[in-house]
Amino acid sequence: MCTAATYLTKDFYFGRTLDYEFSYGEEVVVTPRRYPFFFRQVPPLKQHYAMIGMAHVLDDYPLYYDGINEKGLGMAGLNFVGNTCYHPSDPSLDNVSQFEFIPWILSQCASVQEARELLKRVNIIPLPFSPALPVAQLHWLIADRKESIVVESVQSGVMVYDDPPGILTNDPTFPEQLLFLNNFMALSPKPPQNFFSDRLDLQPYSRGMGAIGLPGDLSSPSRFVRAAFVRLNSCSGNSESESISQFFHILGSVDQQRGCCQLGDGQYAVTLYTSCCNATRGIYYYTSYENSQISAVDLHRCDLGLSQLKRFPLIQGQQIYYQN
Repeated sequence: MCTAATYLTKDFYFGRTLDYEFSYGEEVVVTPRRYPFFFRQVPPLKQHYAMIGMAHVLDDYPLYYDGINEKGLGMAGLNFVGNTCYHPSDPSLDNVSQFEFIPWILSQCASVQEARELLKRVNIIPLPFSPALPVAQLHWLIADRKESIVVESVQSGVMVYDDPPGILTNDPTFPEQLLFLNNFMALSPKPPQNFFSDRLDLQPYSRGMGAIGLPGDLSSPSRFVRAAFVRLNSCSGNSESESISQFFHILGSVDQQRGCCQLGDGQYAVTLYTSCCNATRGIYYYTSYENSQISAVDLHRCDLGLSQLKRFPLIQGQQIYYQN
């Protein structure tokens, strides 16, 4: 289970948590402009926008979990088990497999508006990358500094929804997630007021009682509400340091700690990594479960005219700064 978010100060920020019980060996991967993308059923792209993101590289192919391109567009795929429905190939449409969907969008779209145009003719098909990798059931958040959308392939086809909260979690469908927010319209960051009864003299009994009633469990709808509330009420300065710090705090509200979400057979869902991309400047920041220090990879410090992937293994061990 995962959570993706957007945030805007002077620059635009995009990122997510990846919550799972084990790692596939993901890395920060830069795909330069001349790396050839060969898709299964749509024409190849031998020149395209450069991108950076978290990916599992297999047979020299970046299986992106999330990323941004050099134009400032971000995209992330999140589990959507139980509602996903991919469809057979349709010769009248652009047939793209789920594992190709992120690079297909980021390689050729500079904005959400351009992505909307491509999505009018897309059909997401159930082709696996290889027999060893099952077809992932996903939905996607696509965002730039102006707007966010959610893409879901369901029984009725590929649906595209506006995403005013700038948040995405997992199941149920996105319209149901938005509907669920209505149950929490009385939430406030301010101290609570007594609406219980005018016959009782109820008063706040301490400081720090804002957001009373905010759900705290790890279910997808609760994480959606919590992340949306924190993101929409967040305040920070415009500096890079203040912005990325605040973004990590937003996603820190939905962190999963080992032991709190049991999956059976001694396994637990944990937040394997949290990413924060400055999509304006092309910098991919991340933390991992064992390393809470922020690490960064700058897209524009790589030679983007090359045709080979540039890979950066995650720094996993805890980094501690001793002051004496």
